[in-house]
Amino acid sequence: MALDHEQRFGNKNAARPAANGNAARGRKPAAGQAQSGQAPATEAKPRGDAKPKLQVQKAKKLRLRSPSQDIKNKAQKLKEVRVDLNEIEPVRLQKALSSSGVGSRREMEEWIEAGLVTVNGKKASLGDKVGPQDKVLVKGDQIKLKWPDRLPRVIMYHKEEGEIVTRDDPEGRVTVFDRLPQAKSSRWVAIGRLDVNTAGLLLITTSGELANRMMHPSFEVEREYSVRVLGDLTPEIMKEMTKGVELEDGEARFDRIFQTGGQEESANQWFNVVIKEGRNREVRRMFEHFGLTVSRLMRVRFGNIGLPPRLKRGQFYELNAAEVAAVMKWSNLTVTGGKKTGGQRRGSPRKPKAVRSE
Repeated sequence: MALDHEQRFGNKNAARPAANGNAARGRKPAAGQAQSGQAPATEAKPRGDAKPKLQVQKAKKLRLRSPSQDIKNKAQKLKEVRVDLNEIEPVRLQKALSSSGVGSRREMEEWIEAGLVTVNGKKASLGDKVGPQDKVLVKGDQIKLKWPDRLPRVIMYHKEEGEIVTRDDPEGRVTVFDRLPQAKSSRWVAIGRLDVNTAGLLLITTSGELANRMMHPSFEVEREYSVRVLGDLTPEIMKEMTKGVELEDGEARFDRIFQTGGQEESANQWFNVVIKEGRNREVRRMFEHFGLTVSRLMRVRFGNIGLPPRLKRGQFYELNAAEVAAVMKWSNLTVTGGKKTGGQRRGSPRKPKAVRSE
């Protein structure tokens, strides 16, 4: 089943950013930059030793033509699906608190060790598990824990260079969570990271199970990148890259690499690479290993979700319920994030259907 946004746009994985600057792309100035005729951004009050952070403009939502009535009906039915809370298995206390938006898992562990959390009137300890029937207090306040009893939310965000994928940056830099809408009843989780100098597709969800399923190395979910390379990338080097090279943190390899653009006489050439890992700066380090410089790097696909050409930098698109259900099915999860029996899904996405005209 192809996702609805793929049916609309096609999955053009070789999409590349324009070579020129902001004006050539018709792009608005980056968040935090003053625009003509507008007052400069004001600084938010710093917290503790953190540097003050500029108030940033929220990302714009990509709006599509209304889906067919069949898709609307299916989406409505999926939204109404609920799991009986009595059937939900207990989970670790710090995970339940983090998933409910109380704080990060590491922070919750620190609070538990400090004796700030109680479960059913008793002081909690690391390793404790809780279920929907348990009463949890944090610093004396009762916490309404959120449980995965319904379809999660999934957002596709076209990250810009200069943004970081974290919740709280002590240097006051713009984060993707500053740009995106708040999740009122749960907590956003980024599916994989992109470093500050890398743009492209970033998936964000309220399902920790889906995030783990797509990120964990054992599931070998493909990530595809469009890379602009400065230097002479020969067929021999490309062959070595697919065989594997030794980096400082172990062997790394591309599953596939192929040229996608650039004139032969040009110093810069465009390539697409596919990997099944998410190690820090792995793509850049692979090219640097051969003395080549990556001047632009952009993720264009993660698993079965490609970056739609119409999703411009700084925009986001929230998948409808039918699309989220398709992603959960592809990931071998139930609509609420439970594990299905049987083998796991791997490999490349299905070929999308033809693009429908607007």
